[in-house]
Order: sequence, then C-alpha cells, then structure tokens
Amino acid sequence: MYSSILSASVFGLTARKIRVEADVSNGLPGAVMVGYLAGQVRETMDRVRTALKNSDFALEPKKLTVNLAPAGFKKEGSFFDLPVALAILSAYGLLEEKHTEGLLVVGELGLNGEVCPVSGILPVVLEAKREGCRACMVPWDNVKEAEYAGILPVIGVKTLKEAVSFLSPEPRWKTVSVTGKVSVEASAYTGPDFRDIRGQQEARRAAEIAVSGFHNLLLIGPPGSGKSMLASRIPSILPGLSRDEVLEISSIYSIAGLLNTEHPLVTKRPFRAPHHTITTQALSGGGRIPRPGEISLAHRGVLFLDELPEFPRMALEVLRQPLENRKILISRSNYSEEFPADFLLLAAMNPCKCGYYPDLTRCTCTEREIHGYLHRISRPLLDRMDLSAEMSRIPFEKLLKKQPKGTKEEDSAAIRSRVEKVQKIQARRYEGTSYRFNGDLDSAGVQKYCALGAAEEKLLEGMYQKFSLTARSCHRLLKVARTLADMDESENIGKKHLVEAAAFRAADEKYWG
Repeated sequence: MYSSILSASVFGLTARKIRVEADVSNGLPGAVMVGYLAGQVRETMDRVRTALKNSDFALEPKKLTVNLAPAGFKKEGSFFDLPVALAILSAYGLLEEKHTEGLLVVGELGLNGEVCPVSGILPVVLEAKREGCRACMVPWDNVKEAEYAGILPVIGVKTLKEAVSFLSPEPRWKTVSVTGKVSVEASAYTGPDFRDIRGQQEARRAAEIAVSGFHNLLLIGPPGSGKSMLASRIPSILPGLSRDEVLEISSIYSIAGLLNTEHPLVTKRPFRAPHHTITTQALSGGGRIPRPGEISLAHRGVLFLDELPEFPRMALEVLRQPLENRKILISRSNYSEEFPADFLLLAAMNPCKCGYYPDLTRCTCTEREIHGYLHRISRPLLDRMDLSAEMSRIPFEKLLKKQPKGTKEEDSAAIRSRVEKVQKIQARRYEGTSYRFNGDLDSAGVQKYCALGAAEEKLLEGMYQKFSLTARSCHRLLKVARTLADMDESENIGKKHLVEAAAFRAADEKYWG
C-alpha cells in the first residue's frame, strides 16, 4: 500500500518542499530509505522504527520502502522523522491519507516517541504557505516560532501518539485557526548607557551619525581610551525593527539554531561581536551545505570587530564585497546560496602594535612595525569605512572627578530620540524605494538624493583633488553629508555638512597617508 505526506527541509535561507513517500508490500521483511540522503537523514529509519515500537504501534513485518522526493538534491537535517512515521502508518492502513491532505509536517523523533524541536521553522511555514498548504504540524517547542508568521494554522504536538490521535479518526486540524500575530515590541533597554562615557565628544558624534544613517565607523585610539566601551553602547541608540525585519532576522537565526524556544523572535537589532580568532568561513558563512555566518547574523544590525588588525587578512578581505552589495553568494561544487549581509560595520583598533602611536614618548614601535601593523588593513577595505574617529587618553579630571553641578554626560535616550527623528526623515524620503537609510544609497541614489549646489560642488571638487578620493570614498562622503543635513533638518547639503563629513575621514589621512 502506498502513501505520501508533505514535508520540507531548509536549504540556505529558504525551505523546499519534500514529499515523503512510503510503500508497504509483500516480500522479504526489511526497510530501505532512498532519495539522496545525508548521514543524519539515513539514521531517520532507525529512530522511526524504535519510536513506533515504543509508542505501541505494532507493525507486521513487511517490505518497506521510504522515498524523499525529489531525489535531485541532498536532504539534510532531522525534519523528516515525524512525516516518515506518519507516512508509514498511513501505508500500513493505520492512518487515512486523506486526513493529511493539505498538511505540512516536520519534526524529529526521540526513541520514546517524543517529538523534538528542529531549527528553521519560520522558513518552513513560509514554504507551506507558498505551496498552498492549509496547516502545519510542528514540534510543540516550535509552536511560538511558527505562529509568529500569522499566515497558517499551526498544530503543535509533543508525541507521535498525540500526532496520530489528532489526525484520526476525524482530523481535528481542519478546525484549527490562526492564533494571531505575536507582538514584536521590544522590551525596554537595560544595558550600558552613553552617560557612562566621559569626554570623547568626537567619537560620540561619530557614533550618532553612524547609527542615524547606517554608516560604517572605524574607531582608532590607544588602549584604555574607551573604544570597546563606546561600541558596547551602540545597541542603546539603535532604531527599532519593523515586523518584516523581525521576520527576516528571526528566519536567519532560526536556520542557525539560535532562537530561544520561549522567546523565539529577534525583536532587537543584532549586535554581533566575534573574536579576532574567527575563521573566514565562520565570518562569511559556508560549509558543505552553506549556512549563514556572522555577517548574515548581523543583518539589519551591527557587526563589531574589535582589534581589527588582529583578524585574519583573508577574513577581512571577505567583507569587501558584502559591504558594497549588502549580500554574499556562497558557492560550493554542487550548491550555492545567497545570504543577506546588510549590516553596519563598527571596527576598533590601536594605531600600532604597542598602541601608543603617535605619542612618541610612549610608543616603542619602529617605523617599520607601525607601517606593517596599519597596513594589515587594506586600502580597499579602509575605503569602505564612511567615518573614522580618533579617541584619545582621558584626562584624570574627566575620569574620576565629579562633574560641575548641573552638568552631566548625555544619556542614550536623548541620543536615540534624535536618531529616530533623523530616520523618520529618511523613511519619508525613501518611501516606495529599496533604500532604508542614507548608507544604503548606490551610485544612482547618490546622484538623485545627494545633489549639490554650485558652491558645494566646487568645494567637493577641491576635496576630491586634495585628499585623492576615489569614486567610492567620494560617494560615501556625500552619503555622510546627507545624514548630517538630515540631522540639521536641512533639505539641501551645505558646505558645513561636506566639511564635517570630510573631517571624519581625517584619521585615514593621518595614519595611512
């Protein structure tokens, strides 16, 4: 007797439908599973047979064949345990196939028949919708994640027995309705605050500009000047996420297996800070079946690289294309996948190996050592940094002494309110386009939205010649100037905006010439 049931598997950032077929016939008793299977999937049959036995399903010894179609691509993961078990029961006549029509099923089985959670549920639910399914059956621990999509009824099951009872004798899933959209409101921020930073006005200003327009930022300064401290407070001024962005980011984290089952949504912009010993593959993504790396996990958020020159040269060079295209294509011999990589790059570094250059009274590095250290950062990568800010040693009176009465450092809430105001201006300007922030503008966008007057154009021409700007760095300067104009609520980019944007590239000129 033949039966089939619809399932799905995740490939890259999307899910593909998989038809699980089972056939029971007379012949030499045994079970075989086919369909271009990875090792993890080949183990499915052993788990399923044991789970069926321990769930009190007594099956007559017969010839059993299970196929995962189509056979054109390799199946990976533990998605198929539950649909295989249900297909076998249907083939044995213990479950009517019509009761599973329009239902997509995924889930891993324990040997005792327990249905265990799997990763990548959000893409699976979206695929079920595209295929015209009427409901999804998922592990109980994945229900919250699946329900968030709010597009299909979701059935959560804890055991194989529970799944079978839900589908027979009369399937109850047809009466299940969509529970409604899960709230995406982020909880109040309780982390480090900008008020803790003493001085460093230039760096604070640069951070506000960077977040307002989503521009890449490089912090340079000696050890202990507060680079990491400032970076850790960037999340406190990041803008909130839209519902579509929450779904997009949560799908990436779902595939990576990084979602919390109790709170299965990413409701805050990601802030990823990998250690400098990270491999190129871990940063960019990859594997035999490509999986998202840190640059994709930072999508719509911030990627912070502390001690930038200490990162492997190859890993840093991998960033060049994603910083330009906002995506990365990972290709393997028989498979390729495009991952999103639209992130704000925040980097911090010392100016030399000992950290104290250009203070020659403290720096112990030779000229050759300084040059070698700085040039671990290639010029093309440096060219993609929109802003650079120097951070200096903090004077003692600012560090520990009490501030004058009536004065205090500005807190994150005040900065964030200005950031949100600027981003509302950008949202209105780019409504109906593919751009979200000024940092997203391509060359066509720069031409359209960063137009200059005659005087401003002449000033920019002088900067272009004086600082030997490339076409890319010139466009990035204009995008920063556009953000500065928005911060001033100015419709047009003025001379002062160009001058300040150029000033935030002065560190490049100072250290790299």
